[in-house]
Amino acid sequence: MFKQKRLLLLVVPAGLALAQDGGKAILQKAAVAMGAANVKSMQYSGSGKAGTLGQSHTPQAPWPTVNVNSYTRTIDFESQSSKEEMVRTLETPPAKGGGAPFVGEQKQVNMVAGLYAWNQPGATPVPANAALEERQLQLMSTPQGFLKQALITNTMSKKVKGGTEVSFSAFGRFKVTGVINNQGIVEKVDTWLPHPLLGDMEMETVFTDYKDYGGVKFPSHIVQSQGGHMVLDLNVNNVVPNAPNAVLLAPDNVKAAKTAAEVAVSQKLADGVWFIGGGSHNSVLVEYPTYLAVVEAPLSEERSLAVIAEVKKLVPNKPIRYLINTHHHFDHSSGLRTYVAEGATIITNEGNQAYYEQAWKAQRTLSPDNLSRMPKKATFITVKDKYVLTEGDRSLELYLNQGDNHNGGILFGYLPKDKILIEADDFTPPAPGTALVPLAKTFGETLYDNLQRLKLDVQQIAPLHGRPVPFAEMPTALGKS
Repeated sequence: MFKQKRLLLLVVPAGLALAQDGGKAILQKAAVAMGAANVKSMQYSGSGKAGTLGQSHTPQAPWPTVNVNSYTRTIDFESQSSKEEMVRTLETPPAKGGGAPFVGEQKQVNMVAGLYAWNQPGATPVPANAALEERQLQLMSTPQGFLKQALITNTMSKKVKGGTEVSFSAFGRFKVTGVINNQGIVEKVDTWLPHPLLGDMEMETVFTDYKDYGGVKFPSHIVQSQGGHMVLDLNVNNVVPNAPNAVLLAPDNVKAAKTAAEVAVSQKLADGVWFIGGGSHNSVLVEYPTYLAVVEAPLSEERSLAVIAEVKKLVPNKPIRYLINTHHHFDHSSGLRTYVAEGATIITNEGNQAYYEQAWKAQRTLSPDNLSRMPKKATFITVKDKYVLTEGDRSLELYLNQGDNHNGGILFGYLPKDKILIEADDFTPPAPGTALVPLAKTFGETLYDNLQRLKLDVQQIAPLHGRPVPFAEMPTALGKS
């Protein structure tokens, strides 16, 4: 876990003169102007829109949006704790793009207290450093939170148009920069988060339309962007300074939780074909006479390293020559760089190559990976409508899933010799006795129609979420049998 300085309650008498040390006088003025000195805790609420990070329909498109029917964040600055509550609904019609399909209202509750992060209900531990750091940086990305942390931290400042830019380092490695206008109002906070695909990913939070709440100024409009696109557009309708019961304490099971290592578990589907699961996302290994191909590199370098280790255990004497990437969504592409470092060629939709090449030029100071430590030029084979990877009697056919609202360039694979379909996101087999939600059903219907169009004789499905199932389960789940 990382070490951090405590956020302190500021007592700043109005008019107290401070030396201009790294912008401290500017921060002092802003703390007085915005009422930060007298704020121990805060609750703000509203409604608006949210964008789903990394799930755009095409690589250059904005993140798909959902309605935020209600949003409340409660912060205690001294204990560094926060509770974020959000109720979301799909737009009508649903925006094109990814994100887990749901029906009705979806409730999200994210918590952080000091060195612990978790979700509700059930106080699900989130022990990964990235989640914890992001949530603590969110506290510093509020106007009062930024001022409080900046005033107890070594800062640097420079004049910019209309005000002053003040920067400091959080947790010894995150740069946090705020812009304070000439009236002492925080207009924007920038920081950067580590991301396996995008490198040092910018998180920008912009504040406008300030109102006064009993001497505390707070924005009526907050827009946060990550990776260049909006993730939250919030219209604030209520602010409670010094909100009661704001202090959170981490539950015992959260304190005891440890980060689980990635586990790759293989299952043989046919001669030379293995399904590799063991987590929320799966991969498939296909053996050729002189090389190996792996379908999908999801989530992270840690996941890819676990899958690669299992691949080398299953077939120790052949190189991984190809990695097939079904689509660009972050949860399916964030382990790609690990395979590039292994020397594999990436096979992906023709619309993805330029996006990946541009993303991979970003700095990776926050979380260096194998490819940044040992740079190697990525090689690609791009697919428009169809591509066949073949050697000897083994072939893997790759097809564009035409008309897909989940992802405009998504590919699926078909092994004709074994009659196995390999697909991501468009059909995740439901648990026995449960039905697909409407949006998931529409994705499945598009895939089913493409299989019928291509006249593919599928007997088994190897989904990249969920469990392998006989093909008969798909028409049954879609109400076609």
